Amino acid sequence: MVLGLSAASTSYLSGFGAFSRAKESAATRRADAAVPAKQLMVAASPAEGEIMGQGPFGLTYFLQGALAGGICCSLTHGAMTPVDVVKTRIQLDPATYNQGFIGGFRQIAAAEGAGALLTGLMPTAQGYFIQGWFKFGGVEFFKVQLTKTLGEQSAWDNRNSIYLAAAAGAEFIADIFLSPFEPCRIRLVSDPTYASGMAGCASRLVSENGVIGGFYAGFIPILFKQIPYTMAKFAVQGKAAESIYAGMGSEPSKMSKGGNLCVSLGSGVIAGVAAAIISHPADSLLSKVNKAGAGGSGGLMSRLTNIAAEEGFVALATTGLFARCVMIGTLTAGQFGVFDIVMGMVGAKKFHFTDPKNPH
Repeated sequence: MVLGLSAASTSYLSGFGAFSRAKESAATRRADAAVPAKQLMVAASPAEGEIMGQGPFGLTYFLQGALAGGICCSLTHGAMTPVDVVKTRIQLDPATYNQGFIGGFRQIAAAEGAGALLTGLMPTAQGYFIQGWFKFGGVEFFKVQLTKTLGEQSAWDNRNSIYLAAAAGAEFIADIFLSPFEPCRIRLVSDPTYASGMAGCASRLVSENGVIGGFYAGFIPILFKQIPYTMAKFAVQGKAAESIYAGMGSEPSKMSKGGNLCVSLGSGVIAGVAAAIISHPADSLLSKVNKAGAGGSGGLMSRLTNIAAEEGFVALATTGLFARCVMIGTLTAGQFGVFDIVMGMVGAKKFHFTDPKNPH
């Protein structure tokens, strides 16, 4: 009987062991089968830092955008210095420079020499490199961060508002750094005898007016000029580029570098003209408030009010407008074109809004 029980026990244990091994084998097969599915899920999920199928967007990308922005703004504003000199002279002294845009070039060259058309080149190039760094870098930063915060679909639905908010925030920061350069540029253009260069002009302005009075007297007009200008520039350019791509039945990822550059240039011209018209009254006010004696001897707001009352809105909005449209249309197209070129040179691709419902 004992032998029988022993045999039965051995048989039972053997059967139980076989059952356990079979159970473990099945569990192992299920686990192995689950691995590819898990891998597919990981592969299907967006990579860390990517949004709308683009990226990743981290510190390196934002620094690349800032560098490209500084270069594009410095080059384009510097190249447009002769146009800016003529435009500023027409705004400041329309009675003298009354022969139109082309006539203004002739008048300045005849009276002061062709070199006068490059007056203010140094503060222009320096100031707008710094401004472009914070403006273009800031717009890219705020666009990406707002898209991450809102979520892809909500960001796509509200992309125009994101353009406007990103541009306003970036421009406000950029203007803090730009403001000291603008009065130097305008003073040198309006009065070439005031100082021999950027350093001398800055030193004299501070000695005569103090840091705030010398460098930030025009800060409020700069904000009124630059923030609407930049909001219009980026929002209109984004919308214009989107319409151009839609009209061609294409998108940035499907276009060649040359094709994308042409879209940037075309949409930049449209954006530049729109931005110039919107911001021109404040630009005229800024040019005049930085002219010695303009608006009386009171405080900044009092001077601005006096200038606005003396000139009238129509004059502020139209005097020198054609020259500024030429300047800003060309400049803005150049900025977006150079920005794309530099981004390509440093190995970065600019973030574009795409519809998550229609991935490509």
